[in-house]
Amino acid sequence: MRTIADPRFQRWAASFPLTRFIARRKGRQLFDLCAGFVYSQVLAAVVRLDVLYALADGPRPLGEIAGAIGLDEDAARRLLRAADALGLVSDRGGEVYDLGDHGAAVLGNAGVAEMVRHHAALYADLRDPVALLRGEGDTALSAYWPYAEGTGLDQLDGGQVADYSRLMAASQPMIAEDVLDAYPVARHRVLMDVGGGAGGFAIAAAHRAPSLTVRVVDLPQVAAIAAANMAEAGLGARGETVGHDFHRDPLPEGADLISLVRVCFDHDDSTVVALLSAIRRALAPGGALILAEPMAGTPTPEPIGDGYFAFYLLAMGRGRCRRPEELMALLEEAGFRGVRRVPTRRPMLAGMLEARSQ
Repeated sequence: MRTIADPRFQRWAASFPLTRFIARRKGRQLFDLCAGFVYSQVLAAVVRLDVLYALADGPRPLGEIAGAIGLDEDAARRLLRAADALGLVSDRGGEVYDLGDHGAAVLGNAGVAEMVRHHAALYADLRDPVALLRGEGDTALSAYWPYAEGTGLDQLDGGQVADYSRLMAASQPMIAEDVLDAYPVARHRVLMDVGGGAGGFAIAAAHRAPSLTVRVVDLPQVAAIAAANMAEAGLGARGETVGHDFHRDPLPEGADLISLVRVCFDHDDSTVVALLSAIRRALAPGGALILAEPMAGTPTPEPIGDGYFAFYLLAMGRGRCRRPEELMALLEEAGFRGVRRVPTRRPMLAGMLEARSQ
């Protein structure tokens, strides 16, 4: 490593034919680290100005795009060229632009665009990362996720939970699909989704397994949103909601499958163990728990757990992204047995564990 840090070695590696390609690739990666915030802001501008929707029906000339997104042509050209460099749009020549591969992927996943909009709060908190690491001052994300503190939850009104419920609902479909493809929920009678938010995962599970009864347990204000969504989805008597604060209330009993989807990483170890212990007590005999969330140490892409989520949760004010082995240890501490890892299609979004109550 010290050799790589030597400027003379860097100049040699960049010019020697056998190392030139590697040196340039490493140089690009280093520059991307430096410029990453600018790239993210280009993406934010593309999303906020609905550039991708302007191209949803096919290629359009610069002038039409500029008019559709409310910029003059010089500003639109600058944005489109930057977006082209990032693969969000594609320059077809003659100042005609179309969707790029990355742009098409964002357009096809409402959760990504919603997260990009939400990142304004995270970027504000990361303006001074050293101050964030030292815990100096309040953060925007701690206000956005008021439940994270675990206090005063009964004082929250519907408006305070609406924003994060909408964000969770928008980002849920892809994760629900991966979890349900990995675990056969149809073998169970009753699924209770603890911290189930607006009901996205429970609704997807009910559609996947027509004989399954689903129950969403969350804060009363959030459970009310879930109830409306489940009714709109036509679940009828198969869909139940329970207003609940797991910091102080016992969980309803009777479910033979309980799910925790993107819940544990919001909380510290003691809170997680208390929640897992309550889940074990609530499970029907022989029941199972499935735990799915982003985990640290994910092989590809490596930065998502230890980089992105580590700082996101720091700004939120509580929780951390854990390695699968750490979660398995917490499950065993809570009394679960037979804990195993369950492969998922996109572990960067959600790794998965299954545990048995007996």
